[in-house]
Amino acid sequence: MSAAALLDDYGVNGDLRHQLGSCRRPNSVPLAAEGRPGTVLRDQKPMDDGRLARCLDDGLTPRDWYELLNSRTFFWLSRSRIWGLLRARAYRNVPQTVLTLDTKRLVAAHRDRIWLSPINSGATLFKPQRRGLATFQRVADFPFDQRAKTRRLEDNVVELVVDHSVPDVANYVLAVHEVRDDQILSEIWCGPEGGPGDHP
Repeated sequence: MSAAALLDDYGVNGDLRHQLGSCRRPNSVPLAAEGRPGTVLRDQKPMDDGRLARCLDDGLTPRDWYELLNSRTFFWLSRSRIWGLLRARAYRNVPQTVLTLDTKRLVAAHRDRIWLSPINSGATLFKPQRRGLATFQRVADFPFDQRAKTRRLEDNVVELVVDHSVPDVANYVLAVHEVRDDQILSEIWCGPEGGPGDHP
């Protein structure tokens, strides 16, 4: 679920909704609601308001960008990217749950709601790249072949993004692992279509 979908689902409104959905979240925030399982809304530590303001195009403000990011669900497309996140100083000592998905089937089912990004749209810490309304493009419009001439595969499409949420995500999960720093601690679950190579 996107951040906005979680805030809807957990009935978060008013000032707290603005704080969590329209501003940078410096820390992860636990959410609770009657009849719902506990969950955590992830932080946005890799963002910085000042740097973000300087790299936005199309007249966008940091608030616009946070609201755009929070309206979508994000997936990494390469092992190197997910391990880079897991090993980052802010997360390396915290166990993380990682889902490995059958991306081909996910795209087939949700193609009309999917966007692709050529950058890490939620980070501005190191040489932040320009970003704006054209950063996210539909699958058919993404210049994959052109970019492939000068980029490694994992740097061509950086993020796969789905509008709002993926309520049927369980249909595409191949395996689930608990990970900390650079280690896979355990395999929580492996589906019938999962194999030994389906891990972070």
